[in-house]
Parts: sequence; C-alpha cells; structure tokens
Amino acid sequence: MSNDHIVKSFDEDLNHIESLVMEMGGLVEVQISNAASALSQRNVELSENVISNDKKIDALEREVDSAVVRILALRHPKAQDLRAVVVAPKIASNLERIGDYSKNIAKRSIVLARTQKIGSADETIKRMSGLVQDMIKDVLDAYIKRDAITADNVRLRDEAVDQMHNTLFRELLTYMMEDPRAISSCMHLLFTAKNIERMGDHTTSIAEQVYYMVNGENLDDDRPKSDKTSSTMIEPTSTN
Repeated sequence: MSNDHIVKSFDEDLNHIESLVMEMGGLVEVQISNAASALSQRNVELSENVISNDKKIDALEREVDSAVVRILALRHPKAQDLRAVVVAPKIASNLERIGDYSKNIAKRSIVLARTQKIGSADETIKRMSGLVQDMIKDVLDAYIKRDAITADNVRLRDEAVDQMHNTLFRELLTYMMEDPRAISSCMHLLFTAKNIERMGDHTTSIAEQVYYMVNGENLDDDRPKSDKTSSTMIEPTSTN
C-alpha cells in the first residue's frame, strides 16, 4: 500500500470523526435553543421533544468513540494528527454533557409549565442560553479551522455567563425570601440556570482541547471565573 494511499485513508477517517463531532454540535445547539424556548413559552410538547432527541446525541458520541478506536488501531497517527484524534472523544463527551443539561432543563420546563412566571427569570435564562449557543458555534468553528485564538476567546467569554448566573441567583433568592409560595418555582429556575452555567464550563473545556490540539500545549488556569453562587449570602430584611 502506497504512503499516499495511507495518508488519504487517514484523512478520510479523521474527516469522518470531525463530521460526527460537528453533527453532535449542531444537535446540541438546537437542543439548547429548544429547551430555552420551551421554558419561556411553557411549551410541554417542545420540552418532550428535547428529552426524546437527546438519544441522538448519545448515539453520535458512541460513534465517535468507535471511530477513534478504529483510527488509533489502524493508522497509528503522530504529532498533531494524534492530538486531533485523541481530543475528539473528549469534545464529544463535553457535547454529550451539554445535551444532558438541555434535557434536564426540558424536564424542569414541564414542571414550570404549571406555574406562574417569576420576574424576568425566563428572559435571563434565554439570554444565558443564547450566549452559550454562540460559544458552542464559535468553538466548533475553531475546531474545524484549527483556530487556537478563537478557541481562547471563547474560553474567556464564559465569564459573562457566570455573571448572569450570579445575578439571577440573587434575584431568585430574594423572591423566595419575600414569598415562600414561590420557592418551588424558584428552585427549578435556579437548577435550570445552573445547568446553563455548567454548559458554559463544558464549552470552555472544548475550547481548551482545541487549543491543545493546535498548539500541543495546555492553556493556563488563569481564565476569569465569576460564578459566586457558592458563597452568596442574602441577609433577611428586617421587619422592625
């Protein structure tokens, strides 16, 4: 077998893996959008579609894993080619987790469909999900284009998602303190916002993997991280 044929076969196998990852990413973007829309519209049918469609993302992740095992066994890639292969299942795993968070949001949306909206929470969640969608789109473009600069920029944009999460967290805590009847709805919204915040973290992880794939070195850990919810305290208003 000629060396040219071997190189061509490897390129075809790698392109197949990348196409599977991109297909996963496209589905994940749709899932995030639909989950946010289902929440804001109180659309139970759309929520159920999101839950059902998560199986497609899971199946694609399994395909990526199988294709990676095959290419490692048959092609023995080196250097950047090897990095491109080994990061693919990591990226797919992060996309699968983001899909799971979308499914979780859809499940909570079914419960919230029976409740009244709480302030501007739905709109804030939709904006947060929009930010994460844009991050996923850009990081996948960086993956295909081998663009480490864009990947690093995506990593830094996660701070905006964290800040919106902090603001919403405090707002919903205040609603719960003022009206105990809102506690159930607010708790579901808090978990929903946390799901989106975690989506941002997984997207950041993808960006770091893309950077490693291109440059062969890891980014430092100094990226801004602004999730303050674990240490947030709201003092009760005095009734005196």
